Amino acid sequence: MVFDLGRAMRKKAEHETARLLDFEFRMRVRATRMLLSRLGLDETVAASLVATMAEDAALAHVTQLAGTEIDSVTASYRDCLTIAHRQLVAERGDPTPHRLA
Repeated sequence: MVFDLGRAMRKKAEHETARLLDFEFRMRVRATRMLLSRLGLDETVAASLVATMAEDAALAHVTQLAGTEIDSVTASYRDCLTIAHRQLVAERGDPTPHRLA
């Protein structure tokens, strides 16, 4: 039996990509939920906004729902992203890819 380094590296790349995409999705949903809560909107639509819209489109949609300025919504969202990232790192660990030594 021969060890296939190329196959092992592809498997590692797929695993790392899936892990990072999962972390990013969780972070965006959490930040969107926080943003909606701050604006007094229904938080249950956060996952569908993140899953179906790009970040800019979702922020534009939230701005319309809240009837506020896009700049204030964007600034608040950036703050929520920072908080969400910090919370997820505390819960799930640092998302930085594991490097082979």
